[in-house]
Amino acid sequence: MPVIEILLLIGLVVFITHSLEAVTGFGCTVLAFPFVIALMGDLEQAKIVLSILAWALALYFVITKFKRIHWKQFGVIILLSGLGMPIGMLIFKSLDAMVLKKALGIFIVISAAVQLYKSFAPATGKRSLPEFAGYLFLLMGGIVHGAFAVGGPLIVLYSARKISDKGQFRATMCLLWTTLNTVLMLQYLFEKKLNFEIGSDILFLLPFLVAGILAGEIVHNKVSEILFKKIVFASLLLVGVVMLI
Repeated sequence: MPVIEILLLIGLVVFITHSLEAVTGFGCTVLAFPFVIALMGDLEQAKIVLSILAWALALYFVITKFKRIHWKQFGVIILLSGLGMPIGMLIFKSLDAMVLKKALGIFIVISAAVQLYKSFAPATGKRSLPEFAGYLFLLMGGIVHGAFAVGGPLIVLYSARKISDKGQFRATMCLLWTTLNTVLMLQYLFEKKLNFEIGSDILFLLPFLVAGILAGEIVHNKVSEILFKKIVFASLLLVGVVMLI
């Protein structure tokens, strides 16, 4: 397939997945990952390109929605997920990535299905997420993000229960992705993995990213808080299924 056709297909994937993140505040990298790997044929290049695009999207919302950030929860999230990231960076270099992704996919599918069920049955969903379980999700999310740049689902399992306002949730998640992906980008820089090919791919994909942001903003402003929660957990379920496939 010609290079331009491959890039256009990747652009379509970027538009769809980044539109979803513009609505919910998470999900673009993990949803785009398997498709972009298949199209590029290079796991590491796909990881770097998607990390940078996700960083740009998140930074946009941090700047434009700065007042909506939930600083207390952000502090808890960044502390625990930040502790996990160095572990994940080591795991990426030493363990079987496919086995880890499959195990994570199974866990996410089960957890998201339970939360989605509870969102349709409010009477059964009033119990709070146990603190120790939430903190474990954050630590594991940091580990997975350090390994694959797709630790969002585990972190969202904690955050969606702690931040009820959809605008605060999105802004806080975007500040987190900006922070974590900045660490990843510095790692790529120090390891000299940023090159002309990656730069040209990102420049080509930027219009698709911008279009995704605009489309996602329109949807986000129209959905109710209740529907937003259902979209979040449905997206998580989809993320888990994609990781298994």
